[in-house]
Amino acid sequence: MTCVGLYRAFRSEQTDPDGFYSLLAEDSLDVVAAHTEISGRTVVDVGGGPGHFTAAFRMRGARCVLIEREPAELRAGFAGAVVADGYRLPIRDGGVDICFSSNVLEHVPEPGAFLDEMVRVTRPGGLIYLSYTVWHSPWGGHETAPWHYLGGHFAARRYARVHGRPPKNGFGTSLFPISVARVLPLINRQDARVLELRPRYYPRWCRFLVRIPVVRELLTWNLLVVLQRNA
Repeated sequence: MTCVGLYRAFRSEQTDPDGFYSLLAEDSLDVVAAHTEISGRTVVDVGGGPGHFTAAFRMRGARCVLIEREPAELRAGFAGAVVADGYRLPIRDGGVDICFSSNVLEHVPEPGAFLDEMVRVTRPGGLIYLSYTVWHSPWGGHETAPWHYLGGHFAARRYARVHGRPPKNGFGTSLFPISVARVLPLINRQDARVLELRPRYYPRWCRFLVRIPVVRELLTWNLLVVLQRNA
């Protein structure tokens, strides 16, 4: 899918989540396929919710297991799902060919421990795919955006006042202000080399944005990281 098409689909994320995440899954797998074979590979989808990404991997011939911490997020009857914590994946060291996580990192309080665990379960030479929503991007506050620019707690209180219910993503409990600057050192400390590091929904030539402090926090929107674990 083109970046323009993906961006247009993103506008329906709230109204048609199944449609959006199915398209996002296919596009994400195209990114993975640019770096490694998918068919026949062992994959773990960390925090994959209802299983859009897992289903897409299976359609392309991978053996994929979905790991999800919140049982309520799992689709009823979805086979091959395990309720577990992303900090303690029930997988041996180097047990998978591909460790995949999309739009999860902003929902964990300790991103470093989460990324360490993703690298741990990936075999030497295997692939780690990670993308997450940057806090100071226009969609950083998720359903409370753009009021998150005035503070996460303020945005949450405003949402509850306007909608009569708290937001699904509670600031400080299930949504955290994860920046690009915070994640870059976590990537660099890994036993892995960077294959891609760029804004997720932009053309590849926009990867230079990630190197510009402040600007990257506002314009990156969603950071895409693809690593290959060192052999």
